Amino acid sequence: QVKLVESGGGLVQPGGSLRLSCRPSRNFFKLNTVRWWRHAPGKERELVASVTFDGTANYANAVKDRFIISRDDSGDAAYLQMNNLKVDDTAAYLCNADLVSYTGAPWNDRWGQGTQVTVSS
Repeated sequence: QVKLVESGGGLVQPGGSLRLSCRPSRNFFKLNTVRWWRHAPGKERELVASVTFDGTANYANAVKDRFIISRDDSGDAAYLQMNNLKVDDTAAYLCNADLVSYTGAPWNDRWGQGTQVTVSS
């Protein structure tokens, strides 16, 4: 099985920035469409941002103009640049993506275990 591996979370003060990364857990798999979700205690899981193979990005209203989603043209990694972070951004951030193997076979809806982002003074 191939999963996703996230990194880059941590503790940051309000107004600060973090950059999350997402990569397939195994070689020979490339990222296609990538989605970042977040899940805070007591709240429903929320789709934060998505980016397609051709680079078309979409954002939740709560993060628009503060977060930037991107993916390498190689398909090896995807990122979520988070700027001007707010306390309400505190959550576990999970990467979710459709992959393609080196044979061209699709491996859709893969998930990572998440990385914690805590925004606090």
